[in-house]
Amino acid sequence: QVQLVESGGGLVQAGDSLRLSCAASGRAFSRYSVGWFRQAPGKERYFVAAIGWTDGSTYYAESMKGRFTVSRNNAQNTVYLQMNSLKPEDTALYYCAASVRYRYSDMQRPDEYTYWGQGTQVTVSS
Repeated sequence: QVQLVESGGGLVQAGDSLRLSCAASGRAFSRYSVGWFRQAPGKERYFVAAIGWTDGSTYYAESMKGRFTVSRNNAQNTVYLQMNSLKPEDTALYYCAASVRYRYSDMQRPDEYTYWGQGTQVTVSS
């Protein structure tokens, strides 16, 4: 069992940065890949980024490459999502999730994740 809690969201202006945190409790967190997803009102949950548990490989949705960076600190059971150059279209509820999968093709899919946090709101004003 893994419990996930996101934090770090907020209201910012276009061009600003935010760092989201995903704090995990439970056993063997280092054996889980962690993905970040976001969901805007009325839209589907969308893959943002992920970090694999086997070798720390990172994966990003195309529109996030170069702006977002995902990292993890297994000693602190925490995964981070650094978001730079934020745009109004980045506004959404951001979730972290844990999965035993590690291939990119799997980690893009929400249904491959077993555990989810409650989300943290990011709002970017123009």
